[in-house]
Amino acid sequence: MTPPSAPSAGAAVLPGQPEATWVGHPRGLLTLFMTEMWERFSYYGMRALLVLFMVAAIQDGGMGLTDQTAVAIYGLYTAAVYLLSLPGGWMADRLLGAQRAIWYGGIVIMSGHFTLAIPGVPTFFLGLVLIALGTGLLKPNISAVVGELYQPGDPRRDGGFTIYYMGINVGAFMGPLACGWLATQNWHYGFAAAGVGMLFGLIQFALTRKNMGTAGLEPARAAGDDAAYARRAWLGVSAALAVVGVLLIGGLTGLIRYDAVSLSQNASYAIVLVTAAFFAYVLGLGGLNSSERGRVIVIAVLIFAATVFWAGFEQAGSSLNLFAERYTVRDFGNFTVPATWFQSLNAGFILILAPLYSMLWLALATRKLDPNPILKMAMGLIMLGLGFAVMIFAAQLVVQGNTVLPTWLIFTYLLHTMGELALSPVGLSAVTKLSPRRYVGQMMGAWFLAASLGAILAGLIAGEFRADAIETMPGLYTQIVLTSVGIGLLLVVVSIVFKRARIGD
Repeated sequence: MTPPSAPSAGAAVLPGQPEATWVGHPRGLLTLFMTEMWERFSYYGMRALLVLFMVAAIQDGGMGLTDQTAVAIYGLYTAAVYLLSLPGGWMADRLLGAQRAIWYGGIVIMSGHFTLAIPGVPTFFLGLVLIALGTGLLKPNISAVVGELYQPGDPRRDGGFTIYYMGINVGAFMGPLACGWLATQNWHYGFAAAGVGMLFGLIQFALTRKNMGTAGLEPARAAGDDAAYARRAWLGVSAALAVVGVLLIGGLTGLIRYDAVSLSQNASYAIVLVTAAFFAYVLGLGGLNSSERGRVIVIAVLIFAATVFWAGFEQAGSSLNLFAERYTVRDFGNFTVPATWFQSLNAGFILILAPLYSMLWLALATRKLDPNPILKMAMGLIMLGLGFAVMIFAAQLVVQGNTVLPTWLIFTYLLHTMGELALSPVGLSAVTKLSPRRYVGQMMGAWFLAASLGAILAGLIAGEFRADAIETMPGLYTQIVLTSVGIGLLLVVVSIVFKRARIGD
């Protein structure tokens, strides 16, 4: 495929000429809505299959891996997606421009899904690497282009992001349903369906790209302005990709021996050290005044809370996915509900609840009762813990030798979604608002590091839920409840202390 041509000069809106709109917003929003919808279709469709495919017996078409290894690989993969958003955003800003980054990222993602559709261990790991690389290039930059569609001060901006957010969740809802059903026929049909979804996204992006005009078309620092810089940058990118290729080939040929669990543990230590060193530097040597220092402390607390939340929330694709497969009643008459379909619940609940949450925060704000960001994130952690509290009772039934009704997982995902809506958008908004101007980009990088660390920890936690030791399951869920609710309650106290001390104001 070749990239779609750049928009013609005629795509610009001339003075006095009415702007072409879609539901009252720039028409480019429709292009980005559909692109992100199909990308999320592919990502969540594949993600719903990933752990189940890895632990399935070889004679059933799977890889025959242990639960511990499979969920560790899952954690590393989801962590890589977040981490690669950092260089992906840099490449768009400095070399490609966001529109080209979206296009090329989509091609790499599609190639990864179609590679997964080819049976074989080498194609499996190559496919995962390609999807992670492509997602890192596409994901941060498509959101940036949404923002560029609007002029500063445009009152439609927040509404535009709300519509875009709906596109994300429509795709996340459909992907596990379609890919999951096809996977019941053959695992690789499901992986191929994810690739077809990304193909649809690329086709509509190419056909409607002109609607975006010049938004995200050129990098912030055009390569032509500094040819020497561009050459050095591309050389660095090529070297990094070469290192990835060598590590991948070394692993596939057996020259390098990887242990997914050890790799996850070491990666988590590294991320903790990097994040701690970053905040120590900013607070100690960043030239902050007292007000800025207070806001950075608040950001550090928010990032800690987000890490704990994602470590629990990301059980959805790993331990809770396996619970749906092994211990949940899924036979209804002549139809067996695919375990992957439970992965659509979160997105479905978001589509229903997100507008209600927006109205709730607005209503509270008008009465000057709107909780501060730390308190909202505390609420998110407590809701997460309550969701796992439901699983304690479900696990006790499993230990007694029963399979349980789907309602246990449904209520768990409902509570987790309520927690996500209290924590995720609020935290993202708070980081951008509280960051000292000269550190906004770096603070967003730290936010991505938190999500990445949470994903790795989620894989390690999920590895404790062993099929040969189901009697430990209620206790493990209890530990998660005590940790998440306990930290949530601690954050309530912290929010009160910070409010009285006016830290972060």
